[in-house]
Amino acid sequence: MTGRRLARDFTTGSIPKQLFVFMLPFMLSNALQVFYSTVDMWIVGKYVGTAGLSAVSQSSQIMNFGAMVCLGFSNGGQVLVAQAVGAGKHKELNRIIGTLFSLIVLLAVVLTGVFVIGRQWILDTMRIPFESEAYAEDYLLICGGGMIFTAGYNMVSAVLRGMGDSKRPLLFIAIASLVNLALDYLFTGLWGWEVAGAAWATIIGQAVSFIFAIVYLYRQKEGFGFDFKLKSLAIHGEYAKMIGALGTPLAIQSGCINLSMLCVNAMVNDVGVVASATFGVGMRIDDIINKISMGIQHAALPMVSQNMGAGQQKRAQKVVYSAWIYAGILTVMAVSAYLVFGESLFKVFSDDPLVHQMSGTFISAILWMFPALAIMRGTGGFIQGIGNAKFSMLLSILDGVLFRIGLSWLFGTVFDWGFYGFVLGYGLAPVGFAVPSMIYFLSGIWKKRAALSDRL
Repeated sequence: MTGRRLARDFTTGSIPKQLFVFMLPFMLSNALQVFYSTVDMWIVGKYVGTAGLSAVSQSSQIMNFGAMVCLGFSNGGQVLVAQAVGAGKHKELNRIIGTLFSLIVLLAVVLTGVFVIGRQWILDTMRIPFESEAYAEDYLLICGGGMIFTAGYNMVSAVLRGMGDSKRPLLFIAIASLVNLALDYLFTGLWGWEVAGAAWATIIGQAVSFIFAIVYLYRQKEGFGFDFKLKSLAIHGEYAKMIGALGTPLAIQSGCINLSMLCVNAMVNDVGVVASATFGVGMRIDDIINKISMGIQHAALPMVSQNMGAGQQKRAQKVVYSAWIYAGILTVMAVSAYLVFGESLFKVFSDDPLVHQMSGTFISAILWMFPALAIMRGTGGFIQGIGNAKFSMLLSILDGVLFRIGLSWLFGTVFDWGFYGFVLGYGLAPVGFAVPSMIYFLSGIWKKRAALSDRL
């Protein structure tokens, strides 16, 4: 097997067709990723109740913060991999991948310490409802201890995405989902381990998936582009610097958005445990739609990177236009599903009639989010794909801090709109990213940037 077998060339051929075929496995992968966390909430809601449901929804958001920080650096490495493939610089892949592996492992170890040692402080800061606090602490302790598996899966998937491979990440996440589903029912449903059972099921599923991915790629190492030798895990300064330059803004971006979600969660928690559970269920439903549409952005990013690396700016532009079309279609479908099946979706996760009653308020506010998300799926992948991580970070700070936190506080607290105001502020936040990013793309200012592959 040659070093090119796992890499896919996007510098020729039909952009709409390539994007459609490439994004489908990512959409399925993301759907499965949400599925196994959704299974946690469904089983916990059924066997533990509203307090457990609130604990899982809050704790999983906290864990997502760590995962998104690791994903930021992984995406920085993904951009380098994609531009190296687009420029035909396959010999550099081994050092890039080895450096990324080691950096992500070190970061995961640090985050494990933060979550395990600082879990009580984190929960106090989040103002977790008293009824949910013990459950949430169990979840953080277990999932925080397994952070390396979460980070490892995201790292491997990012490298494969950069090489134009969307099928193997789907295989890896399918394994995690099946293991999690079986263990969730066993630990929480049959053995009565409550929230701790859901946490163990999640982390064991991710561990099995990560180990399978490493064994599989080791057997395919020639085609993967990494030889898995110990010396190849050495951190090379020039690539570490480039990954850091790309990954730090992306990690801040991911962390900022997730942190803003936690801040809104904290505001909602003050309303009470029913509001906390309703918001948690709503975020899970929204996460399903959001993650599926994120598959479009995941596919657009490496396609843009490869074409920029090959010096084909017009093809990179066509990727964004195609992404907008597909994201627009998906947005219409998502809004229709909310309007037709909204309350029924909440009933899947909770038997509490008070949660069902509050679901209508959540739906009426969150629908404002979707048009901006459709724009972001194209421009977000484009800005990251060309390597402009600092601008992407700036837009995410605008999205997360000024809009999500600011508007939620304004509508919910200052205007005293309560739960509706908090959700409305959350829903309008993506406008802070979508509008400036669209102006940046359409203006053509980005054409002056040099390709990162020139420095590899």
